[in-house]
Amino acid sequence: MKLPPEVTIYEVGPRDGLQNEARTLPTADKIRFIDALVAAGIRAIEITSFVSPKWIPQLADAAEVARGVARPPGVRMSALVPNRRGLDAALASGMKEIAVFMSASETHNKKNVNKTIAETLAAFEEVVQPARDAGLKVRAYLSTAFGCPYEGDVDPEVVVALIDKLAAMGVFQISIGDTIGVANPLQVEDVLGRIIAKQGVDKLAVHFHDTQGTALANCVVAMQLGISTIDSSAGGLGGCPYAPGASGNLATEDVVAMCHAMGVKTGIDLDKLVDASRGAATFVGHELPSKYLKAHLGKQARQRRHTERGGA
Repeated sequence: MKLPPEVTIYEVGPRDGLQNEARTLPTADKIRFIDALVAAGIRAIEITSFVSPKWIPQLADAAEVARGVARPPGVRMSALVPNRRGLDAALASGMKEIAVFMSASETHNKKNVNKTIAETLAAFEEVVQPARDAGLKVRAYLSTAFGCPYEGDVDPEVVVALIDKLAAMGVFQISIGDTIGVANPLQVEDVLGRIIAKQGVDKLAVHFHDTQGTALANCVVAMQLGISTIDSSAGGLGGCPYAPGASGNLATEDVVAMCHAMGVKTGIDLDKLVDASRGAATFVGHELPSKYLKAHLGKQARQRRHTERGGA
């Protein structure tokens, strides 16, 4: 199995995870969470989103979070930006990296950002180049690349064409998303293979949801194809809004544990990552779905019970 020697984990828990939580966290808790992720060795973190508080009240304190986090050398911190107003707010808050987002299916794009795909691409012209001119790095998300909750199957050639357009705008990275967690390894190989044939692998990242339990398998396929940036969320924060009760984001612990077991470096300390996710679970007030986290905490609990019984 040919795998990259090292992968970059792009942590989305503070943004993609927390925006799906019913509870709105205090700013100080968000900053503590981000600090804990940095302490665990994560070097790329999406910390917030400069969207209207009307749409995502959980992230209404974007500017306070952006100004309040420490920014150690070597750690990239980004924020999602929907439009020029969001870009201006991100610039005023000292962000050095932003992300724009769109969908590969018209219906999801319309419901998500209230624009057609063509209108969204036109709106990006007001964000991407001005951000680059201001010295910011710009990432792009392409959601529903493997399936849409409203339209079903998505034509891979539509995905390829949209990625070509995003790359031409000058974004440094494009995260290809399985927004509802329906992708399977053969489909991932097909869609990513078509994209790589046009773009190569240097600009590509993957963002798999684990709704049907296939996210890790899909990651392995992406890694075998040479993609070395994987989006994930500490503890698996963030459910799937189209499948109530189902797992959403791929848990950072799960992908890191898998990579380490296969000899792929991440630069992340799993024990410290577990500490960060345990803290996040306390903040949001419920158990998190990460399989590694549950197994690790269960092992610790068994060891405590054994010690309390006087076991050797």
